[in-house]
Amino acid sequence: MRYWDSSALVALVVDEPGTALVRRWLREDTRIVTWALSRLEIAGAVERRARERRITAAQRRAALRRFDELAATWGEVSDLLAVRSRALALLGRHPLRAADAAQLGAALLVAEGEPASLQLVCLDRSVAAAAEREGFPVLTWPDDDTEGSVRG
Repeated sequence: MRYWDSSALVALVVDEPGTALVRRWLREDTRIVTWALSRLEIAGAVERRARERRITAAQRRAALRRFDELAATWGEVSDLLAVRSRALALLGRHPLRAADAAQLGAALLVAEGEPASLQLVCLDRSVAAAAEREGFPVLTWPDDDTEGSVRG
């Protein structure tokens, strides 16, 4: 099982530069766990691309359909208070946005105090860097942007 940040999940439903990479990682391990509000972040990312005309109406519908299918298979962290307390501490240690701190806080909750025991999948470089500093092995963009690598 791997913890999936919304940045990686978006790439599973909308074709973008990281799509081939995250699809490969999903084939390697199909068990996904993520923060309960990832659904909101992903829907927002799809709708923003549609409003900005970066995807067509047909691509939007297909992305939302893929999103619904994918979300039906994953596990979600829904303990708001436990995630919030971890996220607040993370905001003091790392230059993260609140939603990103919540993602990482949820991953810390899943890892049960042992971040080295849980791979985190993330295409957001700032979240990946914070996760590495917290002790997670991170599947992310490689330094040369050609193939994914595990860091941390």
